[in-house]
Amino acid sequence: MTTIDWPAFTELIAQHQRYLLTSHIRPDCDALGSELGMAGVLEALGKEVRIVNGQATPPNLVFIDPQQKIETIGQNVTPEELVDIEVLMILDTSAWAQLGPMGDVIRSTNARKVLVDHHVGEDDLGATPFKNTTAEATGRLVVEAAEHLGVALTKEIATPLFAAIATDTGWYRFGSTTSGTYRTAAKLVDAGAVPSDIFGALYERDSLARVKLRGRITERFVTELDGRLAHTSVRLADFEQTGALPSDTEDVINIGLGILGTEVAVILVELSSGGFKISFRSRCELKCNEVAEQFGGGGHKAAAGAFIDEPFDVAQQQVLDALRAAMG
Repeated sequence: MTTIDWPAFTELIAQHQRYLLTSHIRPDCDALGSELGMAGVLEALGKEVRIVNGQATPPNLVFIDPQQKIETIGQNVTPEELVDIEVLMILDTSAWAQLGPMGDVIRSTNARKVLVDHHVGEDDLGATPFKNTTAEATGRLVVEAAEHLGVALTKEIATPLFAAIATDTGWYRFGSTTSGTYRTAAKLVDAGAVPSDIFGALYERDSLARVKLRGRITERFVTELDGRLAHTSVRLADFEQTGALPSDTEDVINIGLGILGTEVAVILVELSSGGFKISFRSRCELKCNEVAEQFGGGGHKAAAGAFIDEPFDVAQQQVLDALRAAMG
């Protein structure tokens, strides 16, 4: 899907008053920023909005939500409190596996379901899709939604949306970045987003534990296929010994692509609940989303993720074998 039926979207918004927004577990800036930006847009139209996710906002990203609008199912809100909604809007994911405990809410609700996303893969969530898989971030789609709904951008709306787009484009260095990306970013800056403040909040406030964990991850990188493939891992013991959090692994895989000659990088992160989160990155013809799909995941050509519930040695072997076969 490369075009969105914005007239249908605006008509849907006009017809309803009470909204619930949600996104994927292990939320990143595009998920959180898109939720907060969309909430601001809807509130500007006089709508009632709640944001509830399946997992809490990671500590390093709480800056994005200064008013603490984002709630967590099972922590400060129960499913029973969410029955009085008219529209449930899912942002930045099209996969059941990524919705966690909010999946049960989505399955049981009688509300109208709407999907706003830019990922290629799509499960049947029973939602009306408003997708553009060529968009660099879901945050970009929220900016477009504001324009079509006639809502002027404010600093409160623009700041999380700038963070969403900036992070999903690797601060405008990924191939998904276009001239349109910069024009959108300029609109957000004109509305009050301050790039230096957002960058500082994201990347210049690392805890010592986070720095130590990243040191371990970097030291563990191994290359093969004449240096074209780089892989590393994080085990539960690494979190325990450094005091770092699972969210401290966010974007660390991009270090692998910084190694001279590397075309593909992958990291396996052990989860306390069992199994491993897999993150793939590519800067060649290899399609990460197609490799991720072999493990029930998805994403984009250059960046994708999945989950594997196997012992480490088995998980690593299966993931590397899949990448070796794909890379030839």
